[in-house]
Amino acid sequence: MIDVTGQISAVERRIGDRTLPAGHARVLTIAQTYDALVADVFDACTNPERIPRWFLPVSGDLSLGGRYQLEGNAGGTVERCDPPHGFAATWEFGGEVSWIEVRLREAGPGRTRFELEHVAHVDDQRWAEYGPGAVGIGWDLALVGLASHFATDGTGVDPAAAADWMASPEGLRFVTESSRSWTTASIEAGTPTEQAHTAGDRVTAFYTGAPTP
Repeated sequence: MIDVTGQISAVERRIGDRTLPAGHARVLTIAQTYDALVADVFDACTNPERIPRWFLPVSGDLSLGGRYQLEGNAGGTVERCDPPHGFAATWEFGGEVSWIEVRLREAGPGRTRFELEHVAHVDDQRWAEYGPGAVGIGWDLALVGLASHFATDGTGVDPAAAADWMASPEGLRFVTESSRSWTTASIEAGTPTEQAHTAGDRVTAFYTGAPTP
């Protein structure tokens, strides 16, 4: 069982922006602190045998300059690797390229702060329609997997059980609360309140199967 309220509260979410050579980009940052050593968290995020235990099956070459592919999701190129402090890679999905960076640092004895930054070119129309929750909810779900991985014996996530949980009242509540949290982060970043709530409601409906507002 997942403590929905506790997990939502344990995660930090921020929205920012950055100017890249190709133009303006949105920056989504998500972070959580885990009861695990930095080296262990780094291994969980980069070891192809451990990644499927909390995220998705992965294939390819996870070394610097290598190409990776997450099953049914994004692929890309590993652009930087700084063990055990983090790595950076392209995030290529649906014909579009964005960038992720994972940063790890000690947050007290036996604890590690995990921070992931996702940078993407998102035009104003799409941002107004979907907001940060379109990507943020997915990363929230990934951090649930990582939290569960460190809280148990590390044997892994059962895909069937995970799918059942997503469709359960608890899973639907988690997605709804995640979407609300990203809406709040969007407003704090300067998105007009009504626009942020409209986008958040639309993304919540998409993830939960509710009628689109």
